[in-house]
Amino acid sequence: LIALGLVEDKQVRFFGAQATGCSPISTAVKTGADNIEPQRPATIARSLAIGNPADGVYAARAIRQSGGWAEDVSDVELVSGIQELAETEGIFPETAGGVTTAVTARLYADGRISPDEITVACITGNGLKTTDALAAHYREERAVRPRLADFDAYLRELDGAAEPELAAAGGTH
Repeated sequence: LIALGLVEDKQVRFFGAQATGCSPISTAVKTGADNIEPQRPATIARSLAIGNPADGVYAARAIRQSGGWAEDVSDVELVSGIQELAETEGIFPETAGGVTTAVTARLYADGRISPDEITVACITGNGLKTTDALAAHYREERAVRPRLADFDAYLRELDGAAEPELAAAGGTH
């Protein structure tokens, strides 16, 4: 983008994000290895489950040379990343987006990215592609017809279901 003149020419750091169940690039960056040790994928992030990435050595090198870092997160953490992005931004990402969100949070928490730095996180896939990966983490709700009256009835149903719980806890709504 700098070469094309689309963005300002300034120092850019690259960060890598992978699922722990398949993290050959993250492992190479963390250990300083000059090669990629192939891994057998074991993650719900199928789009990232590439155990021997063809350009892995180059990716790890670009990350290290730019002063960046790579991290990996568990499947539980990536599901939390999906939920956080959905709840805070209204974006429902696929599992890879959950990895990006969770790794970005970790990089901030670990001080690898400063809060005063401009950071771009790429979320490229829609969560509707990977709903099967989330099925075990959420209970299935019944479908509601796309009618306002049906949606209002559903909300009243939910509110009615919460009333006994609130009464037992001594609360009101």
